[in-house]
Amino acid sequence: MNRLVFLFFLFLAFVALDYYVFQAIRLLSQGQSTLFRTTIYLLYWSLTLLSIIGLLSWNLLDTFELATIRNFVATGIVMNLVFKLLAGIVVFFDDIIRFGKYTYRGIVNNGAVTQAAEGITRSEFLAKSAIVAGAIPVAVMGFGIVSGAYDYRVRRRTITLKNLPKAFDGIKIAQLSDIHSGSFYNKRAVKGGVDLMLAEKPDLFLFTGDLVNNESREVAEYVDIFSKAKAPLGQFSVLGNHDYGDYKQWTSPSAKQKNLQDLIQTHKNMGWDILLNEHRYVEVDGERLALIGIENWGKGRFAKYGDLAKAHQNVEADTKILLSHDPSHWDAQVRPDFGDIDLTLSGHTHGFQFGVEIGDFRWSPSQYLYKQWADLYQEGDQYLYVNRGFGFLGYPGRIGILPEITMLELKRA
Repeated sequence: MNRLVFLFFLFLAFVALDYYVFQAIRLLSQGQSTLFRTTIYLLYWSLTLLSIIGLLSWNLLDTFELATIRNFVATGIVMNLVFKLLAGIVVFFDDIIRFGKYTYRGIVNNGAVTQAAEGITRSEFLAKSAIVAGAIPVAVMGFGIVSGAYDYRVRRRTITLKNLPKAFDGIKIAQLSDIHSGSFYNKRAVKGGVDLMLAEKPDLFLFTGDLVNNESREVAEYVDIFSKAKAPLGQFSVLGNHDYGDYKQWTSPSAKQKNLQDLIQTHKNMGWDILLNEHRYVEVDGERLALIGIENWGKGRFAKYGDLAKAHQNVEADTKILLSHDPSHWDAQVRPDFGDIDLTLSGHTHGFQFGVEIGDFRWSPSQYLYKQWADLYQEGDQYLYVNRGFGFLGYPGRIGILPEITMLELKRA
């Protein structure tokens, strides 16, 4: 019953906001033809109706087969709400001015109305401003879906390591992270992204977690594509926080565990050597570097399945590279306790899928949650690279922070 009451009041608030913003639409359509006004009114209220239908159908859309549709429905509702909230703020500002004017007339001018100057009225100006204020972010979000979701960018960085064996001088490492295959809706574009990475001819391929959103079967349609993500010196992977199925209601603990085991097997079927709190050696000409891979370890509410001490135990190599999904692990444990790890590779943040990158300037809301959220960081002789993510989660697009293919070249100091 409480849930029904909540939904009822949510419905009232939604309609009230729509009607409030509608006053700006009605003001701007004055003087237009009846057909024009009718078309605009129908379009406006159709968005409201579709949003309400989407909310009422929310539970019906909660199936594996309809996950993509559900995601777009949620995005559409959010875009509609953003438009009307921002427009409503401007309309409210206009009402405050109106109230002030009426109060002033009543107190100072005894209700006398002064003659308005010719040209656009303040109300017309603010009505237009309200529509623009709401339309701009919606247009940007739409552009991020159409243009940003699969606009893969190759990010190249050179890292100099003092302990790097001579045989590995100039090695090229490709890194992907946060594939989130359950969010994809364009298989051809995904294939293009993998082909773009392979065109770089990496010597080593590393994946730093979140192959799926929740379920192992999400990646089934893309196994043939990601199976091609290979390199001469091998391909290695770890798990991310979404890979464990922690954000889904399972029928039983055993079902959740089976899902995880199926996902681990999928990594193996694709030819990826998945590291579960363990390490491997990559050898060239009798020299070797160590790859250490841990399960997810994140600060705060994120699960800490990773055991770096176990994975690091008995590692004997001059150069050590750690695969750890969450970059918060670097400051929390890697740097303080494992000073011999030369390079850590992470992902997880997605760069919030929103921000600004111009030259060396970078800004994203992600930086208020993570000290290291994108690109290369250095403290002393230790490095961290945070991949911006290959896929997307929630919002089916990217604005400013585009999907990434990382290419790292290691050089001897």
